[in-house]
Amino acid sequence: MWQWRYVSGRQLDGFRQYKYSAVDTNPLSVYIMQPIWNKIIKIVPLWIAPNLLTFSGFVMILFNYFLISFYDWDYTASGSSPGLVPTWVWLFSAFTTFCAYALDSIDGKHARRTQSSTPLGELFDHGLDSWATSIFVLSFFSVCSRDNGKTGVSVYTMYIYLSIVLFNFMCSHWEKYNTGVLFLPWGYDISQVVLIAAYLLTSAVGVEVWQKPLLLGYYITDILVILLIGFSLFLSFPQTLYNIHSLGGFISKQHISKATKAVFMDGWGCFLKCYLQGDHLPDERHPAGAFPLVPVAAGTGGVRSHLRAAGLDGRSCSCRVHRPGHGRPCALRGLRGERVPPKQPQKSCPGGRQLSEHLNIYIFSLKKRIQE
Repeated sequence: MWQWRYVSGRQLDGFRQYKYSAVDTNPLSVYIMQPIWNKIIKIVPLWIAPNLLTFSGFVMILFNYFLISFYDWDYTASGSSPGLVPTWVWLFSAFTTFCAYALDSIDGKHARRTQSSTPLGELFDHGLDSWATSIFVLSFFSVCSRDNGKTGVSVYTMYIYLSIVLFNFMCSHWEKYNTGVLFLPWGYDISQVVLIAAYLLTSAVGVEVWQKPLLLGYYITDILVILLIGFSLFLSFPQTLYNIHSLGGFISKQHISKATKAVFMDGWGCFLKCYLQGDHLPDERHPAGAFPLVPVAAGTGGVRSHLRAAGLDGRSCSCRVHRPGHGRPCALRGLRGERVPPKQPQKSCPGGRQLSEHLNIYIFSLKKRIQE
């Protein structure tokens, strides 16, 4: 199968001068979590590669996702059969989420500790983060359950959750694209703590807590949606715009134009295309054939499969931030029915291998490829 070289020669040359820069201003992270990570990092052996920590955390949340999928494929177990998912599964979910959170937080510290920080490590870390972002959300949906007519969350609400989380993730990288500095989003630490607390709460009192009104007739899930939307619109996105403006006056029109096209046109064009090309099934809150309709991908396993496909599109959108604009985005051209020129076959060479060879390192080892 023909593939293409992911990283160009010009980009490889730029990696030699690249310096990672990040800023963390979240009080939860600075005053509570960072002291915990500083203690945990001391027990990590010095011979372990930082990328191995990153990958281990990702494998844990991926395993947890498949475990929950085994017991609750269609997001109905918590609503129709509360005892179908064993209590130990929720405890295991809390454990894997915390471990993944910890490993993702200490991998950079460990890289600096072992003097092995490289652009490949950042690419590997954020590449896996782009996958993990949607996996966290899709696993959480099994806690609150899909709408069954009486309780649960509608599929549209699930799409709102997923879309907002992916949007915030892409904004962070759009911000990095324009400023050269990664401002660690406040929502990440908060979301991880909320997820762990939600799994522990479910294991302690059962999924029934998500099926009862909490305050003024609102369910916990309703409150979370309101907080998520409010946090995104009034804190996260304005903070992104402020950081871009304060560090460079929006850099240049050409630079910000490329980043905007990559995120909001090319990326969400893919997401919209996935949405429109699916078959449609009625939402449980409405009679068959009535509006609104819920998109479900044809020939797949229903809601979970389509939400996963949407999450993969979101991952692809985030990865495109670092690719300059190239005329009208291909996804939008395909959506409009225009002909998209095929990619020219080139010699196969994955990006990870390209970078490891260029930087003379191994992805999962501290050894050098060629001893100097």
